[in-house]
Amino acid sequence: MSSDLVLFVSLDSLVPESHQYRKFKKLFNFKSIESTLLDVEGSSNYKGYGVVRLFKCLLLQFMEDLSDRELERYISDSNAAKWFCDFKLTEQTPDYTVYSRLRTKIGTKVLSDIFAIMRDQLRSQGYMSEVFTFVDASHLISKANLWEERDDAKRLKYEKLNNESLPQVAHDKDARMGCKGKRKYWYGYKKHVSVDMQSGLINKVAVTKANLTDSAGFKHVCPSGGAVYADKGYCTSPARESAMFKNVHLAAIKKNNMKGKDFNLDRFYSKMRSPYERVFSQQRRRVRYVGLAKNQLSEFMYALCFNLRRCVVLAT
Repeated sequence: MSSDLVLFVSLDSLVPESHQYRKFKKLFNFKSIESTLLDVEGSSNYKGYGVVRLFKCLLLQFMEDLSDRELERYISDSNAAKWFCDFKLTEQTPDYTVYSRLRTKIGTKVLSDIFAIMRDQLRSQGYMSEVFTFVDASHLISKANLWEERDDAKRLKYEKLNNESLPQVAHDKDARMGCKGKRKYWYGYKKHVSVDMQSGLINKVAVTKANLTDSAGFKHVCPSGGAVYADKGYCTSPARESAMFKNVHLAAIKKNNMKGKDFNLDRFYSKMRSPYERVFSQQRRRVRYVGLAKNQLSEFMYALCFNLRRCVVLAT
């Protein structure tokens, strides 16, 4: 006589206690952003999944650097991903078409609010203080190679393919040509970041067109107080005016031909800045999307993921 043995297994038991996704949920209170996301949801519940669960899917997308199709497979195959996004073990998970519509619906304004909520949580937990801040900018390269744009510029009889003619012929209307120094050129955007020097966590992040100077972009990431350590790109008047408006002490390295140049002081500033350059060295240089708004959203998501990973290190 044979008998069938039925074994009931919970999804929670399949995720190890040491898994980093468990640590993420302990560090960030997702309940605090539910009201913000539910305002976005409106009358649509995105095929019954709900915007809150789908936002967690998007977070994993940028955490693991996945495309929409790869994310669909990852959520379906990974028990830890299902647990993190609050799906049941046998529940059907979203298809890839849902994610692009959700990103458009959320937009940069809502994601900026979510990033601010997370930043406030980190401050309340003692991770961030804004006493000393590291600020810098880096290039983001567009996917376009500009060969077709060059041919279109010739056909329309533009003398040069530059930042004035590019919007008329380029697929990405927001991208521009940027230059660092005298030889380093790129086509795309510029990312401005401020990092709390107490913890190494990203405090603010902004994406601008590539031809905006570091000094002019400082206003987007200037902290609300304390001292800011910056390189030579921030020693000009736009950055000084932004620092004065926010009542911030700007400790920027001066150019060699500037009056009052102090080499010993600038070497000290460089030494203070060097440990925080890793924030840029660990991040990708090529943009994922077309358009300023979409790439701003992307960098907000990457900053959220960076801070979660960093908090896991700080909490150990």
